[in-house]
Amino acid sequence: METIIPIKGNVKFKITLDPGVWIFDDRRIDLKTFFTEQQLEKNELDEYTKNMSAHWSREIMEGATYPPTLKTEKKYEKTKILTGTFGIYLKHFLKNAEVNENAKSVIIETENGEEHTFTLEQADSLIFKYSQDGKPLLEDGPVYVLFADGSNLENPIKHVQAVRVD
Repeated sequence: METIIPIKGNVKFKITLDPGVWIFDDRRIDLKTFFTEQQLEKNELDEYTKNMSAHWSREIMEGATYPPTLKTEKKYEKTKILTGTFGIYLKHFLKNAEVNENAKSVIIETENGEEHTFTLEQADSLIFKYSQDGKPLLEDGPVYVLFADGSNLENPIKHVQAVRVD
C-alpha cells in the first residue's frame, strides 16, 4: 500500500501528501469529539492571536521559567497524540495546491479503481482521517475520507490513492 497521496490535475502546484506527518500539524481535528460536540468555525488568525496572548500572559504572570503545569500540559498533549483518533480537512491541501479558477470538481481515486466525485464546495468539507487510537490506518488506508456532517462515519471512503482536480 502506498502511503503518499498526490493532488494532481487542474491545480497550479501538484503536491504530495504524507499522512504520517500530520500528527504534528496544528490543524488536526480530534475525531473522538468532532462529531459529538458543536463545532465552531475557527479563524486561524484569531486562534493564533489567542494562543500567543495566553503564552505572553503566562510568561508575564509566572516568569519565563517553565512551571510544573506547563510540563504536565505537554505530557497530556503527548499522550493525547499517541492515543487519539485524528483527521484533517482536505481544504488546507487544496489551498496549498492552488486549484485553478476553471476547476469544477474534486475526484477521490481509490485503490480498486473507484472514483468519488465532489464539487469544490463539497470538497472543502471533506476530512481525511489518518489515525485510529494513535495508530496509522495501514490496512485500508492511508486515509479514510469522511464527510464533515458524519453521514458516512460507519462507511467511509477507504483505500484512497490520489486526489484529482478537474
